[in-house]
Amino acid sequence: MTSLHEHSSGTTADDTTTPGTTPANGASRTATRRTVLRASAVTGLGIAFAGSIDAIAGTTASAAPTRAASGYGPVVADPRKVLALPKGFSYKIVAEAGVTTLTDGGEPTPSDTDGTGCFRDGRNVTLVNNHELDGSEAHRVPTRPGLTYDPGAAGGTTNISVGPDGERLAEYVSVAGTAVNCAGGITPWDTWLTCEETESKAGGPLTKDHGFVFEVSPVGSENPGNSPVPLTFLGRFAHEAVAVDPRTKDIYLTEDASDPNGLLYRWTPPKGFKGRKWELKKLAETVGDAAGGLQAMRCTRGSQHVRDLSEATQPGTRYSVEWVDVPDRLAADTSTRKQLPADRVTRSRKFEGAWWGDGGAYIVASYARVDDGSANAHDGQIWFYEPGRKQITLKTIFTVNESPDEDGTNFDGPDNITVSPYGGVVVAEDGEGVQHLIGVSDEGTSYALARNDLNGSEFAGPTFSPNGRFLFAGIQSPGHVLAITGPWRRGPR
Repeated sequence: MTSLHEHSSGTTADDTTTPGTTPANGASRTATRRTVLRASAVTGLGIAFAGSIDAIAGTTASAAPTRAASGYGPVVADPRKVLALPKGFSYKIVAEAGVTTLTDGGEPTPSDTDGTGCFRDGRNVTLVNNHELDGSEAHRVPTRPGLTYDPGAAGGTTNISVGPDGERLAEYVSVAGTAVNCAGGITPWDTWLTCEETESKAGGPLTKDHGFVFEVSPVGSENPGNSPVPLTFLGRFAHEAVAVDPRTKDIYLTEDASDPNGLLYRWTPPKGFKGRKWELKKLAETVGDAAGGLQAMRCTRGSQHVRDLSEATQPGTRYSVEWVDVPDRLAADTSTRKQLPADRVTRSRKFEGAWWGDGGAYIVASYARVDDGSANAHDGQIWFYEPGRKQITLKTIFTVNESPDEDGTNFDGPDNITVSPYGGVVVAEDGEGVQHLIGVSDEGTSYALARNDLNGSEFAGPTFSPNGRFLFAGIQSPGHVLAITGPWRRGPR
């Protein structure tokens, strides 16, 4: 077991400061900073993203607290230069790439943490943690017998067992030999769907095609022979995240791609599908890529086709949705997003996070520019899809911000998203400049919940423990998994 370092906001840190203040990838970004658009409230769906968003002003990130308009108060600069939190909150480093070690082999914790699912295990929890690795990074996911899809690929997931006080108990490989494991999603039958954000085919070090979804159990002993089976019927494309409807078992999948921009997909299960652990794996092995139906979203407003979600510029904009069959899910010759005519699909630049809550799927689009094929420029949209109504509603829009290095009003680039047990949601920023975990309350006010004081890398994988005590989140590069706790309360104003 690895000793954990804990820091409480407003206290003096010990000598176990995390080394390094520069991202492993140099924190190179192409997006500009984003800021939340002030708008009138949208009601009726539980979380009113489109409420009035009060400005948040601040000075240099490392020099002064951020003056929050709502939430838990200003975040306080961290003496250890890892994570700034509001007064009364604290964090523990659960795992750190290259520093902590795997308990099933002794190798360093893999780098580039991303999407994460949290599952109850008695008094403990298990995190299933993605590693978004393409093979160029120092600390890959090591291969394991029965857990490896393609020995030439560096990505995968690790399971981290965490005790009731946030202490790391064990960490081990749960799937290996996958590539660029970005986000994913929790299933109603308590597994994690990990998504490959790539369209790479076999060649070079890769012995198999990639761009698939894999199912991983939080119970480590269940994964050998099961987790490395690609769920080919969910399509081969640059997967980002998934959200699963617990009633119908439909799976909604985001695609982070360009030239042309990506699509939102829906997989509908075949008749008789119950939604049980490894039932997806059985479908992949017995029926293959033809199991169920894979479709792409097409939006309309009245009789008008919506070609790109960036056409919406006002929160509350609502489109009708229909679903169009994808001809070749395995994209043998043509990427799935290129197979349908332009008037049969609705696109979006940078489809990112997805999370099921409040009877629908929250879907994130990180940013858009006119020169990438978008209708209008923005720096983030959060949508809510209601299956019963077959409608998708714009809840929040982030306007383009021209001051990416100023900490304050410039919340930006939504990526991973999770629904909070205390109301509202938590969104991970992925943009240029200062990075935050952002809370958005039920009333629609935004606030800084945490700030990355380590480097310019994005936050990733926010997810709450089942009892609501901890918010787990990652700093992607070089790779930290953090457990955040404090005086949580419902409905911060």
